[in-house]
Amino acid sequence: MAGPVPPRVHAEVKAGLLDLVDHAVERGWSARRACALLGLEHARHADWVQRRVAGRLDDLSPGGNPVHAILPSERAAIVELFETWGEIDRSHRKLAHRGSREHLVHASESTVRRVLADEGLVLPGQPPREPAPRADWPEWLVWKPNRVWGYDFTHWTRADRCSVAIIDIVSRKWIATVTSAEESSVQVEVAFTDALEAEGLWIAADQRATDALVAALACGDRAGITAAIDDGQLPLLLAISDNGPQMRSHTTREFLAGVAIAQQFGRPGTPTDQAWIETLFGHIKAEWPHLEKITDPGALETELDHVVRPQYNGIRLHAGIGYVTPNDEHEGRGDQIRQARRDGLEQARIERINYRRNTTNEENK
Repeated sequence: MAGPVPPRVHAEVKAGLLDLVDHAVERGWSARRACALLGLEHARHADWVQRRVAGRLDDLSPGGNPVHAILPSERAAIVELFETWGEIDRSHRKLAHRGSREHLVHASESTVRRVLADEGLVLPGQPPREPAPRADWPEWLVWKPNRVWGYDFTHWTRADRCSVAIIDIVSRKWIATVTSAEESSVQVEVAFTDALEAEGLWIAADQRATDALVAALACGDRAGITAAIDDGQLPLLLAISDNGPQMRSHTTREFLAGVAIAQQFGRPGTPTDQAWIETLFGHIKAEWPHLEKITDPGALETELDHVVRPQYNGIRLHAGIGYVTPNDEHEGRGDQIRQARRDGLEQARIERINYRRNTTNEENK
């Protein structure tokens, strides 16, 4: 015996079990004894016999016949709703509310979705957005430290504070941070002021900030910017960011123009355009998780400053710049350190080969 018959079995299994019981009864067994041997309840066997006579051994669909099921006229109304409003609403949830609004049918969102699936009707969904090309780097940009900066905000929920950080895209050096209870263009201005002071760029900013360049940058006049650049009036550096209101505000644009900093924004919904700064706080919060547990704003600023200066910039090896520290890359030591590692690897390889060639097989075992 294979064990008791499961609670639900297919009609073919039921018919086979009934045939076995019938066969046993023909050979002189009682139906009860045969059912016990097959692991089938005798009452269940009797019920199956009646259902076999009626020709309905198949189980009914789960749920039975609920009294609150939608009516055929409502099903037809949902189909009509799809044909009339499907291209406009593009969502079964919106269609459900549209049906009530138009006094066509009052049905739940899930009911509309189920009826559409039963009828094989598929809503078109939102049309795909036409891909926008990524903006190229300006021709005047030189790829070296202090030529292109990125900045972004992050939130510290337990301390009820937010921070704006500025990093050098080339060297990955974390240049400046401002932590505040607000998230506005004021914090952006303070952060860039600190960054220019930290990197000693105020004199260079004054020299680059000619009237024509500042005016073109302040009003976002691309033709004017191009004309000023063609005349040799190059911006101090390029600041890249997402399209947040603090970044695109007129106040921020005027301030950055005043210090000869050009702006470039990523495509909407495409954070990879400024991936260097977008991933910064992700790494920080993953590698120093205690920062998110701090509740005191003063303690947060102190601890964040400790993470930035000695650890992130001076100790942590950054994979994106060849496993040197941001300070190494920013101050021009990166190429030398990477070359020293390559030389060391080659020298170690030569020494291993020479060792193997100059030792006996016994010593190598």
